[in-house]
Amino acid sequence: MKNLTPQEAWTWLQSRPDALFVDVRMEIESLYVGRPPGVVNVPWYEYPDLQPDPAKFADAVAREATGKDQPVLLICRSGKRTLDAGKALEAAGFTDVQHVVNGFEGELDDRFQRSTLSGWRFEGLPWEQM
Repeated sequence: MKNLTPQEAWTWLQSRPDALFVDVRMEIESLYVGRPPGVVNVPWYEYPDLQPDPAKFADAVAREATGKDQPVLLICRSGKRTLDAGKALEAAGFTDVQHVVNGFEGELDDRFQRSTLSGWRFEGLPWEQM
């Protein structure tokens, strides 16, 4: 799995129109916190269980993909869930997996707030919100 900064991920996406861009956050996070345009939501885990099922996740991504060789870019809140999700995809046979380091909202600052230090939104990259 390749680790891409938000800016590297945006540049990579622009050069890879065939890529599948997957938001692994819960659907409610993606809708109300915001998300990059064109992203497909396939949650790593969902409420109320909050327990990942790696095989179920990989199967759901496979249904969205054109094949396991399609380039996949993963994003989450802070870049942590995507590490496990990416490992699950690689274990399931996906061969070209990337993830966004620091995710959509980035790390917590000293006031326990996000989007102030790092992340997709902090970098000023395109995003939308419901």
